[in-house]
Amino acid sequence: MSQPFTPVTSGARLSDQVADQLAAEIRRGGLVPGDKLPTEARLVAQFGVSRTVVREAVSRLKSLGLVDSRQGSGVFVQAPAAFAPLNFETRHAASQEAVIQMVEVRRALEAEVAALAAQRRSASDMRRIQAAVKALDAAVQRGGDGVAEDVQFHRAIADAARNPFLLQTLEYLGQFLHGATQVTRANEARRLDFAQQVQHEHAAIVQALEAGDAEAARQAAAGHMGNAIVRIRSADPGFWTQEGERLAQALVNARQRAS
Repeated sequence: MSQPFTPVTSGARLSDQVADQLAAEIRRGGLVPGDKLPTEARLVAQFGVSRTVVREAVSRLKSLGLVDSRQGSGVFVQAPAAFAPLNFETRHAASQEAVIQMVEVRRALEAEVAALAAQRRSASDMRRIQAAVKALDAAVQRGGDGVAEDVQFHRAIADAARNPFLLQTLEYLGQFLHGATQVTRANEARRLDFAQQVQHEHAAIVQALEAGDAEAARQAAAGHMGNAIVRIRSADPGFWTQEGERLAQALVNARQRAS
């Protein structure tokens, strides 16, 4: 390993931060297929977390297909899965329609994720989801666009769904979905009515999750994504010429990295 990992801090879920650093090290080539991960004790020391956090992080890496355990030997980096990457056409990527299409993908996935989360969420899941909502609201009140906090909110719901295949799909699509989220959040931050709509929609999702109502959660999540599309289509022309196309460039960059 080229350098020690950075100790994680409060904020986003600790195991997610640990997993993200390990995944980044694997994807940049610092750890290659066949390499053994540092021991659990060493990871605990480097990240400054508990053994439970490290185990949760390694479990997430396993669900992503990045590592695998060998009985009595440790955890080893796996070769990437042999499947073709998404292949969006670059000429369409930096466009309003591309952003809308990515939100349509989110609507299909996150509606089902929310329904499963309503059925399977634990008390600790709900605490994380509620904390994510508060962090998002606080970011908006500070004048930010809340992109990172919005991603964390939806990630907390995905964790509660307890489906590693759905989670892995969202992780893989994250390089594209994050770019779309940047555009939608930047648009919504420009108008108070948009920001208030988003806040109410998030509250409806959380309420359905708390009630354990799968159908209400599905409808709330699908409605939230559908309304995001309406808000993008309703963006004033100035937004798209000033910010939208620049932010949507992330879709082009992600497409090029995946090709």
